[in-house]
Amino acid sequence: MGDILAHESELLGLVKEYLDFAEFEDTLKTFSKECKIKGKPLSKTAGGSLRDSKSLTIQRDLIAAFDSGDQKAFFASWEEHVPSSLRDGDALARKLEFYLHIHFAIYLLKQPVGRPDKEDLDERVSYFKTYLETKGAALSQTTEFLPFYALPFVPNPRAHPSFKELFQDSWTPDLKSKLEKFLALVFKAGDTPKLFTLYKENGQSHKEMLQQLHQQLIEAERRSMTYLKRYNKIQADYHNLIGVTAELVDSLEATVSGKMITPEYLQSVCARLFSNQVRQSLVHSVDFTRPGTASTMLRASLAPMKSKDVPLLPSLDYEKLKKDLIWGSDRLKAFLLQALRWRLTTSHPGEQRETVLQAYVSNDLLDCHSHSQRSVLQLLHSRSEVVRQYMARLVNAFASLAGGRLYVAQSTKMLRMLEERLREEDRDTATRENVLGALQKLSLRRPLQTAMIRDGLVLWLVDTLKDPDCLSDYTLEYSAALLMNLCLRSAGKNMCAKAAGLVLKVLSDLLGHENHEIQPYVNGALYSILSIPAIREEARAMGMEDILRCFLREGSAETARQIEFIIKQLNSEELLDAVLESDDDEDEDDEEDHDSMEADLDKDELIQPQLGELSGEKLLTTEYLGIMTNTGKTRRKGPASVQWSGAEPLRRPVTPGGHRNGYPV
Repeated sequence: MGDILAHESELLGLVKEYLDFAEFEDTLKTFSKECKIKGKPLSKTAGGSLRDSKSLTIQRDLIAAFDSGDQKAFFASWEEHVPSSLRDGDALARKLEFYLHIHFAIYLLKQPVGRPDKEDLDERVSYFKTYLETKGAALSQTTEFLPFYALPFVPNPRAHPSFKELFQDSWTPDLKSKLEKFLALVFKAGDTPKLFTLYKENGQSHKEMLQQLHQQLIEAERRSMTYLKRYNKIQADYHNLIGVTAELVDSLEATVSGKMITPEYLQSVCARLFSNQVRQSLVHSVDFTRPGTASTMLRASLAPMKSKDVPLLPSLDYEKLKKDLIWGSDRLKAFLLQALRWRLTTSHPGEQRETVLQAYVSNDLLDCHSHSQRSVLQLLHSRSEVVRQYMARLVNAFASLAGGRLYVAQSTKMLRMLEERLREEDRDTATRENVLGALQKLSLRRPLQTAMIRDGLVLWLVDTLKDPDCLSDYTLEYSAALLMNLCLRSAGKNMCAKAAGLVLKVLSDLLGHENHEIQPYVNGALYSILSIPAIREEARAMGMEDILRCFLREGSAETARQIEFIIKQLNSEELLDAVLESDDDEDEDDEEDHDSMEADLDKDELIQPQLGELSGEKLLTTEYLGIMTNTGKTRRKGPASVQWSGAEPLRRPVTPGGHRNGYPV
């Protein structure tokens, strides 16, 4: 009780501060009145009105300095009141600050009356030049800002085509609007009540710890199941070995007494000893009357045990599985989708994984060939975000395997549903990432490329890539790779020609992006679309060669060689034939002969089992065990591949996983 009284004033002050922040005016009045009646002291925390008043004053001063062109006052207040961690660490803040420097540098040039004071103008340009050479140098690798590094050296920026946008009537009001929104967010975040901060920090740390413990528990259970299987196998072998050893000791005692051991008896012992390693028919066909035969067989049987094949996973009752995937609760659906995905992602590459995939395909797990009104495929449009995401992850896992791509490619309904889901996800969510990943891998198959182009996916990708800083690395990489695969087709190039200016701007912006994983796909897309004369003409008009030459000097040797090819393509005068090019031959198969299962498929799981709740392989083998029908599968041989040299832009469809692992294309 004494501790509470000691801190009562501070605690009551925190409550008062929060009520004031949340604008519970009536509640705050009643609370303050009751504290006064009971004689409870309130700590003298800064009131909300005082805090708001100070924030508004700072914002008004900054906006006034912006309007009047007072560069020194603006940046002095900006550096004092906007946290340096935000100014240096947030991409949007850095972009805004860059444009603010441009605003003050050209402020005098945009005034309607009179000629600008030369001394004042030179001082502003010098200030901007110093910024570019120091803090602003970090953005020199970004295509969006590259032209502005020439601004201090241009005698008349108003007349220069590169800076035409800066002198439009709408540019300054748009920048001011962005500044106002940014300041409102900054000062709102800075006014967060202490009570909320305490709750958030403690709650988040406890939540992260709980999630970590849950994950450790799941991993421990998985390892436990694996070790239990190994233990049972070793125990069975041990009991068998003890039995055989006892019989052999008896036989040795018998020989001491002068009794002979018959070949038939030795054969029966060896049959038991080698039962798990050698076929029974082979054991019975061996002549054990020859000396050393048994020991030779023993050594031969021990050799493959060192590199023994991974055992096949138990068969499942797919009819029951699909029924529960359609009619079960959302939580059950999510756990089943997770477990089925884990079977694919954690299975051993080779016969074990191929057998799992073969079972999924032969039982039409995704209902690709079903004509029922309710099907597993429709889980892509489930009301539950978790179910949608886990269904997308499972489809992405299928698309990661050559056999899975073949299965999914047979269903036009699947492709349509994936495209719908992609467009309906308005945020860069994990669901959209996995749908995009699946579509990118499916784009290795020509008929699906044709369908995606026909459905307008090219321009959707271009629109999405307009703002790469708002995309996750996965979305950015797979969007760029999918766009390149579609641009390799004549239909895809012609689609780009309809919006040539936009496509070229987006691709040139991506050339300077800090995520270097996308460069081969951006280079490949550029090289491909520049085979269209109309796009080449548009590229020349926007000064594409100058942009490319900037990256020719700054990039790696491999990137430089690719850009040289692109410049050569840009300056070529080849005309397209009227007939379709050979790259649109639907009979030619671009399928890569490899599987590429990504670790990202199992990252950031949304659900964790509660105490006593089944998940993963335990759930499948406990509730959905089927009749043993697993058989080995012969791996198909794909078409001969052409090795990519790295010196030229990509000219064949690839997936990021395959490209990173150096698979032939």
